[in-house]
Amino acid sequence: MQQHYDGQARGNDYNKADNALIVIGALVAIFMRNELLGKSKPMKTYIAVLRGINVSGQKIIKMAELREHLQQLDIENTQTYIQSGNIIFNTKIDNPRSLETNIKNLIFEKWGFDVPVIVRELDDLRKIKTDNPFNKNQDIDPARLSVVFLSNEPDMELIMGLSAFRDPIDTFEIKGREIYLHCPNGFGRSKLTTNFFERKLKVICTARNLKTLNRLIEIGEKVKGN
Repeated sequence: MQQHYDGQARGNDYNKADNALIVIGALVAIFMRNELLGKSKPMKTYIAVLRGINVSGQKIIKMAELREHLQQLDIENTQTYIQSGNIIFNTKIDNPRSLETNIKNLIFEKWGFDVPVIVRELDDLRKIKTDNPFNKNQDIDPARLSVVFLSNEPDMELIMGLSAFRDPIDTFEIKGREIYLHCPNGFGRSKLTTNFFERKLKVICTARNLKTLNRLIEIGEKVKGN
């Protein structure tokens, strides 16, 4: 009888060992699958534009410090351009909204500022440049052109409501999540400010002039090649 119990106990031990090996094997398989999926994801190049930093002594963020802190996120080859807050980087994260949230949260954690962040892919910026409706007018001074990036595509009803604010001098055209803006007398004199568009369209806005847009594309091409 004792021998029977010993045999049964050993059998139970073997079953437990087999089950443990099955669980370990399954965990290893899951880990390896996730590793392979992560490695197979292609790198994408993104540009993040920040709203309202380093303006009139408010929300001061040094770009060198920002680049250093951004290393905590899952991004690579980080570059910044001028002090208005333009970040160019590579990442395997395929979700611009997550990137916006991660960068926004990082800035709040390190500096205590609530800074809106808008992220676009490098391909998006290329298309924005190509689709500029003012490109066909050779008489326009490029220095008087800018692109207003929007956090979301505005409601059509709100867009139609802007008709009452059309100006014979300062002109604009909305395409998707961008506003193309031409101010012949300078942006500082125009009533078509980012605050104006934010109030009327109920979205977050931040503007970059054409020179900055072109430079961001150039830097993005270099970052993509790294």
